[in-house]
Amino acid sequence: MKLGEKGFTLVELVVAVAITVMVTGAAVGAVFQVFKNTERNNEYITVVRQVHNAGYWISRDTQMAQSVITDNLTLPDFFVLNWTEWDEAGEPIYHSVTYFFDDLADGIGELRRSHWSSAGASEQTLVAQYIYCDPSDVDNTSKASYQSPVLTLKLTSLFEETMETREYRITHRPNF
Repeated sequence: MKLGEKGFTLVELVVAVAITVMVTGAAVGAVFQVFKNTERNNEYITVVRQVHNAGYWISRDTQMAQSVITDNLTLPDFFVLNWTEWDEAGEPIYHSVTYFFDDLADGIGELRRSHWSSAGASEQTLVAQYIYCDPSDVDNTSKASYQSPVLTLKLTSLFEETMETREYRITHRPNF
């Protein structure tokens, strides 16, 4: 460069462009990883929340149950709980709760709770979504078995590529 001339040499420009490209590439890669990890974390939170919600409802009902039926049921029924409570006048109120699968497609569906009582209750509640139930996949499928006084429950939730399985062992409350 001659004295009095202003500007950059070609080498300086090439080095500056190369550095800019590397910094931009690293920034784009970091942003991509943040979005990818956020999506993966959201899927994980979704499946964990569904399994925990189902575990909460089922534990609550099972602790009150006097009888648990898991055998000889066919899909969509998962299991049935029955109990009796007594009103202020000493009259029995009979309750029956059936947990069943709804909208099963490729083994993934909703877990619902149907509650009936002799006092007039008849309601259906969505307990959890993305619950995996495929009897041909014995290792991963949701399943229930009862060996008095313990209900053993395996719940699996599958959303996109993320799967979460939790096992519960629930004992009903003793009657005094």
